[in-house]
Amino acid sequence: MENRYFTSDEIQIRNRAFLLGDTVKVSFFIRNAALIMDEECYFFLMASMRKMRMNIPLSYTLEFFQSLFRKEIIEDEGIVNGIINFQVFRNRDADILSKSSVSYFYEVKEIADVMSVHERPLELDMIKEINVNNNLLSNIRVHSPENIYGEIYAQENDLDDIILLNPNKRIARTTCGNLLFLEGDVIKVPKQTEGAYISPLMENFVTFLHKNNLADIQEHEIIAFESQKAEEILLVSDEKGIFSVGKIRNRTFGNIRFRELTEKWRSSFL
Repeated sequence: MENRYFTSDEIQIRNRAFLLGDTVKVSFFIRNAALIMDEECYFFLMASMRKMRMNIPLSYTLEFFQSLFRKEIIEDEGIVNGIINFQVFRNRDADILSKSSVSYFYEVKEIADVMSVHERPLELDMIKEINVNNNLLSNIRVHSPENIYGEIYAQENDLDDIILLNPNKRIARTTCGNLLFLEGDVIKVPKQTEGAYISPLMENFVTFLHKNNLADIQEHEIIAFESQKAEEILLVSDEKGIFSVGKIRNRTFGNIRFRELTEKWRSSFL
């Protein structure tokens, strides 16, 4: 699908996303030609913009985005299943940055089912020469040179992604999403205070598991070595989808139970 960019030609060459990375990103999800979790994604967008002190237009209502995506993507483009990676950036049209207008850009990644685990397990590794912060802005998707470095490192070492640690050498996230560690009936999730992303997709999944007593969900501070103790590991990425982790260094992991849990979650939306 063609990328969509909404702004004026004059502002197009002066936007702060290009110049300074002054932008926030969220994902919206299409499943069976309908938006799902749209309210959660919308409120995450609003929270992200507020954290970055962006001037939120009065037109940015939930109904505005619902109408936009249904018309432009589902109806006009015929997208049945996909992830909308949506980006809002600040323009350079006011002396006070918080008063500047904003524009938006989005692209759509077609995917078989955002609630299903991809067929191919991923191979990950940890990287120690860089780390990610664990402050107010670490939980939202903003410009991150650590992600860029990590993506290149993974490509150069024939990996699918890398695990990023925080300054305390504990697991924060990967370059694109969050990790869930299954041990027995317990699913351990790194705390947001550790540098994990806020993820509407993951939160919907773990809330479903908790409400239906399918697993004991626990937020933890997870040291790097603990990843080797897990029976299964799931990577949940709002921008790419859901993946099982098959290998970290010399340790391999199963994926049967997480696949069963995600299938039950997926079926609940039918």
